[in-house]
Amino acid sequence: MKRVTGIGGVFFEARAPDELKAWYVSHLGLPSRPDGDVMFEWREGEGPDRQGETVWSPFPRDTDYFEPSQSPFMINCRVADLDGLPTQLRRKGVEGEEWIEEYPYSRFAWIMDSEGNRVELWEPPEKY
Repeated sequence: MKRVTGIGGVFFEARAPDELKAWYVSHLGLPSRPDGDVMFEWREGEGPDRQGETVWSPFPRDTDYFEPSQSPFMINCRVADLDGLPTQLRRKGVEGEEWIEEYPYSRFAWIMDSEGNRVELWEPPEKY
């Protein structure tokens, strides 16, 4: 079974997320969209007709989005089978939340790695 197909995003805490994002866009040329999101666009190696994106996003230091992890970051992994993967991981003793959140634009689940870092699993829609 194919598991992770790529990195969907890198999320981390910052003192001043908007200012930090602007610094990286201005000084290093990170690709910023009109809404301010920083997205790296690419094509899949096994399916060059499929577009992919990797998000780069600072969060406020007081975010609770990474909980229950104590780490100031979270990696988002693109996955091919969000229905099967969390179940397989739980069978192997990997801790994770028991539900999948579904939105019109994507599906998400979360697990904890062996060092207690929260990992977001993302199954992108077909257009990605």
